[in-house]
Amino acid sequence: VQLQASGGGLAQTGGSLRVSCQASGRSLGDYNVVAWFRQAPGKEREFVAAIRRSGGYKYYSDSVKGRFTISRDNAQNTAYLQMNNLRLEDTAVYYCATSNVVLSGIYSAANYISWGQGTLVTVSS
Repeated sequence: VQLQASGGGLAQTGGSLRVSCQASGRSLGDYNVVAWFRQAPGKEREFVAAIRRSGGYKYYSDSVKGRFTISRDNAQNTAYLQMNNLRLEDTAVYYCATSNVVLSGIYSAANYISWGQGTLVTVSS
């Protein structure tokens, strides 16, 4: 599968952005998990959110819980990350990824098979 992330840009603190992950070549429904990770300058890539195939189970890092919402539309072959109440520390390149990993492994980037190219989100005061 090829993943194309888009929708990043510049937002002010407290603002909102939605990033999208369009899949091609294969269906997102072929994968148990779709996730978003992010990487800030000089830092390691970190888990942000993940969603299971059915969309019924969602997982978030503590730093974004209550502010970000992950969703997927298997029919449109697209996953989304709605980001509200943005903070300066949310500035990063956001990557989407797919995996068939079981629950215990969803938080580790090493368990993801395919990655999009990333989209930059910059939050300013």
